[in-house]
Amino acid sequence: MSSNLLKLPDNIEPVTDADEEIFLVYTALNQKPLDQTGPDGFHGLGHVDSRQDTLSIRFELTAPSQPTSSGAAESKSASRSRKGKSARKTRGEETSHVIEIELAQDKTALRSRKGDTGSVLWRASIAFAQVILQQHRFPPSNPLVDKDLLRESHVLELGAGTGLLSIALSACAKSYTATDIAPLLPLIRKNVALNFAGWMQNTKPPEGSPGSNISVEELDWETLLSLPPTRRSLYYPKPPEANAKWDLILIVDCIYHPSLLPALVETIETVSTAGKTWALVIVELRQEDVVREFLERWLNKETWRLFRMDGFLDLPYIVWACQKYA
Repeated sequence: MSSNLLKLPDNIEPVTDADEEIFLVYTALNQKPLDQTGPDGFHGLGHVDSRQDTLSIRFELTAPSQPTSSGAAESKSASRSRKGKSARKTRGEETSHVIEIELAQDKTALRSRKGDTGSVLWRASIAFAQVILQQHRFPPSNPLVDKDLLRESHVLELGAGTGLLSIALSACAKSYTATDIAPLLPLIRKNVALNFAGWMQNTKPPEGSPGSNISVEELDWETLLSLPPTRRSLYYPKPPEANAKWDLILIVDCIYHPSLLPALVETIETVSTAGKTWALVIVELRQEDVVREFLERWLNKETWRLFRMDGFLDLPYIVWACQKYA
């Protein structure tokens, strides 16, 4: 089923050389000067706003404009629709939809817990969720993800941080498991509970209710790497369905520290199944040498086909779609 989960453009060429790929993406980045200073004053890090205890995230999804008899664009007043409501055209077709998410941050942990980066929200997660939600609600002719197959898929997110993506995207999938190191799990569970009635730290809402398909589990990449290969399959979380394998792995803005790269690559390799699992890697282009090392390590596995999805997100983000093959 999941072999067709991601729909790649015809004649797309795989990435086979890390140096060549890095040259291409950073050349494009350098030709497009960007102001990467966030509202919290930090330059180039990618936080949304690390000063705030709580953020309100709003995704406005809009149907593609249809030409009218006069050639004028459709009114944009629908974008002001209330939470959970959809504006309608006169003939009853949906024109827009709004999703609002409340998200807590742990700004104290960001400053006091060594190596902590997941306790605040990063812009890459918002950018990725916006496009996935837009394509899911109003499918274009060439969506990246097959909507119907995603609905039957088990999704695993590595380095989930605040849990935004689990809240935003869980309704699109059969199951969604958000993972991170143990100290971050209470924050993820808190945020899921903020957005889904009946969800508490240790209690889920009834099956079929919004958010009931979300699981929050520990998955420390360095712990996995430290285990003998024969024991690693006993450590990482499995899909909630008996005998199921992961269909899609999400790795969103997790490539930032060289010391974590061996463990991250080994984790992706371990949790994936040849001929079935796809991975989407979203990177904000920061340190060139770190991204190069990640690509080198992953390509050296020789068990993955990597494809750069140009145009899916704007720079400074790069998206690689990857499938593990037998």
